[in-house]
Amino acid sequence: MTTTAPPTWLDLPADTGFGVGNLPYGVFSTPGTGRRTGVAIGDLVLDLAAATGDGVHATGSLNAFLARGPEAWRELRAQLTAWFTDDGHRGTVAPHLVPRSQVTMHLPVEVADYVDFYSSQHHAENLGRMFRPDSEPLTPNWKHLPIGYHGRAGTVQVSGTPVLRPSGQRKAPTDDAPTFGPSQRLDIEAEIGFVVGTPSEPGTRVPLSAFPDHVFGACVVNDWSARDLQSWEYVPLGPFLGKSFLTSVSPWVVPLAALEAARVTPPARDPRPLPYLDDTDGEPWGLDIAIEVRLNGEIVSCPPFDLMYWTPAQQLAHMTVNGASLRTGDLYASGTVSGPQADQRGSFIELSWGGKEPLRLPDGTTRTFLEDGDLVTITATAPGPHGTRIAFGDVTGRIEPAR
Repeated sequence: MTTTAPPTWLDLPADTGFGVGNLPYGVFSTPGTGRRTGVAIGDLVLDLAAATGDGVHATGSLNAFLARGPEAWRELRAQLTAWFTDDGHRGTVAPHLVPRSQVTMHLPVEVADYVDFYSSQHHAENLGRMFRPDSEPLTPNWKHLPIGYHGRAGTVQVSGTPVLRPSGQRKAPTDDAPTFGPSQRLDIEAEIGFVVGTPSEPGTRVPLSAFPDHVFGACVVNDWSARDLQSWEYVPLGPFLGKSFLTSVSPWVVPLAALEAARVTPPARDPRPLPYLDDTDGEPWGLDIAIEVRLNGEIVSCPPFDLMYWTPAQQLAHMTVNGASLRTGDLYASGTVSGPQADQRGSFIELSWGGKEPLRLPDGTTRTFLEDGDLVTITATAPGPHGTRIAFGDVTGRIEPAR
């Protein structure tokens, strides 16, 4: 494919995923300065507070800007595009560009609420076959609604935050009673998250068509999971301590406006969803996002987001159909992304098939679940305008021993 990126006076790397068609937002600081909003462009960060003089970008969080709504998002994106593509702006913009290598990235939003879904059919079927081998892989409700749970917003942290191995109650099927100690089945979940900008009124449903009116953009999520804690505690109310110790997000939030070229038709749904979830005759929000999972630098999985059964627009519609309101800074994640192939599974419980089939690494070692010292990196890219690629950045975490 011939790549014809929008012209810019910046000397951008030829393979950058942070071109003019992307312009993701994050929160950064430099030595001796406070946190402020930045936009990634190539290997640089534009200091928005300094470049625009708008104090909303000096708050240390994206929330105040996101709350302004879609018109403000569009206006600033158009202004940034003009700045980077018109050489006449070089003199005023260039002084506010900082090398990305010199900045520290922070959590981009103050997370109001956190919801995690379970929307990959391949992931759900894999777990069903593992844990319910004598039953249908999917539960009876799975193809009728996007299953999800409310997580803990206070433990959502930015990429690079150490992953302290959690402790809790565990009970293997062969044990007579539970024991307490560090998780022995620490896992990842490779996901894509969506950040809400515009709130909604309590009692108001958000229809599928209003998805881009409320959701500002997307990021990469690793919903760390202690499978042994989770399997003992989850009946009958679902995930709790096995999930709530940490959720990691990438520092950059890619605007939905940058993902128009990545939109695809999602898989066919059978049965046809109820009307509030039915996008069959509309413009569905399937997204062609390619994810890569690395363990200690080696690629172990490439989950395909375009195969997700439930789209982010459907997830948002379901999340609010009972009248639950949205708040600026709400984060909801897709659930583990997995494909039909063994090397497309977005969690180690799938990659090792519940620990029964250890994953062999290039150095000859094997893994079932994560060991202390392991470094996990999840990256994502998507088609961008003019044949370019959009990069989401990465979300990383190194496992530290329990305390």
